[in-house]
Amino acid sequence: MAREPHHVRVLRGRAADVDADRAVTEHLVADAAETGEPAVRVWTPHPQVAFGRRDAREPGYDRARRVARDRGFPPYERETGGRAVAYTGTTVAFCRAAPVADLRSGIEERYDEAVALVRAALADCGVEAQRGEPDHAFCPGAHSLSAEGKLVGIAQRVGQGVARVGGVLVVRDHEAIEDVLAPVYDALDVPFDPGTVGSVARARGVPPATVAPGEVARTLERHLVGDATPTIERVA
Repeated sequence: MAREPHHVRVLRGRAADVDADRAVTEHLVADAAETGEPAVRVWTPHPQVAFGRRDAREPGYDRARRVARDRGFPPYERETGGRAVAYTGTTVAFCRAAPVADLRSGIEERYDEAVALVRAALADCGVEAQRGEPDHAFCPGAHSLSAEGKLVGIAQRVGQGVARVGGVLVVRDHEAIEDVLAPVYDALDVPFDPGTVGSVARARGVPPATVAPGEVARTLERHLVGDATPTIERVA
């Protein structure tokens, strides 16, 4: 007997500003928990530096926020992930939310699946990425992908009946990310080597302007959706 196809809600686009855009993702995750239907969002957030909770406990946190703001990157604090990450407006973010029955199990399996899916998407974009990261990379963590520098970081949050797996994928804006994160990490007194920031463009050895963030986003979206039937919506 053929297996019934399952459905996934796919949300595209971004809201008018950072606050509204962050609320869109929160609503998406909450809806996945309430309806039982998984959801995927892959988009390019507004320019910002998103600080982790560990950053907020550092003595230099307020100075790091000022540094980011002075460079045109509004500072925000996120609930998932570790250290600060920067979005330039062409950096890709992704989120995959799915209901879970047992909040204590499946964490590593979800990480492994996410790493494999993002790695496959990068291969379709012409990048052979490897799991891991160089020393003193941005937002250091065990679930990263690198190719001529770190270009993907993945985090997970589980709670209220839903597992959220997401992260950042640097497309072509490694130099801008280097420039803002170097003084931010310095203010936080956290080791950071700007030369470890990778991107799809850097890994492919092509001019950044030749790599389209939208094409990378749709390729990643396709892999995160997999064999599910997508219901595509756009941010109002």
